Amino acid sequence: MIEVSHYTKRYGRHEAVSDLSFTVQPGAVFGLLGSNGAGKTTTIRALVGLTRPTAGTVRVQGYDVWAQPVKAKAAFGYIPDRPYLYGKLTGRELLRFVGQLYRVERADAEIDRWLDFFRLTESGNELLETYSHGMRQKVAIISALLPDPPVLIVDEPMVGLDPHAARQVRELFRGHADRGRTVLLTTHSLPLAEAVCDRIVVLDHGKVLGEGSMDDLRAQTGTAAGGVHGDSLERIFFRLIEEEQQEEQRRREAAVPV
Repeated sequence: MIEVSHYTKRYGRHEAVSDLSFTVQPGAVFGLLGSNGAGKTTTIRALVGLTRPTAGTVRVQGYDVWAQPVKAKAAFGYIPDRPYLYGKLTGRELLRFVGQLYRVERADAEIDRWLDFFRLTESGNELLETYSHGMRQKVAIISALLPDPPVLIVDEPMVGLDPHAARQVRELFRGHADRGRTVLLTTHSLPLAEAVCDRIVVLDHGKVLGEGSMDDLRAQTGTAAGGVHGDSLERIFFRLIEEEQQEEQRRREAAVPV
């Protein structure tokens, strides 16, 4: 489970995220959507212990990420948008290190299974510095999933992946949640979010514009109802952005002295 309560992050006078609250239950894939600068990565960085909240709390599996960092970090796997891997290790050596760190049972067998799954068996004994970006991304995904964490936190997972691997990863996220785990992801890919997410939060400049299932968002925006004829997430997303822009314009106009 993930619990974000009144999370706010300021950098000087700039408020990157404002009073954000949401909960991700076990068994769900939850999506954070927004344009560049919306606050998605800032929120992810708080959840994984890289950015301290200005106000509010973030909890993973009931542990406050800042008050109980070791217990919180042991409970989640993290896939960053630009993974940094130790280039002088082979793919297999890095995964063995992760397996030892998390005390994964039968780690070598699990590593072999994952390398085969992503078609990396032949390159498993090559140095990571020789890997392409997509291959590094696959190793980062394996590293996060190898301990079978109760919570999976993902920032832009499809960067650099070929179509076959992207489909595999979508199915992995859905399968992880279907086994009672919690998955939180950010993505610019609206079709991906629509395909795998049970609930979605749309952010803009650190504020929530909409939250809920696809049908909830359709109801909020007055777009077509659910089912095969329901409006796409892309149309809903741009409707929410347009409504916020119109509201901002009205606020500016109301503030101008007559």
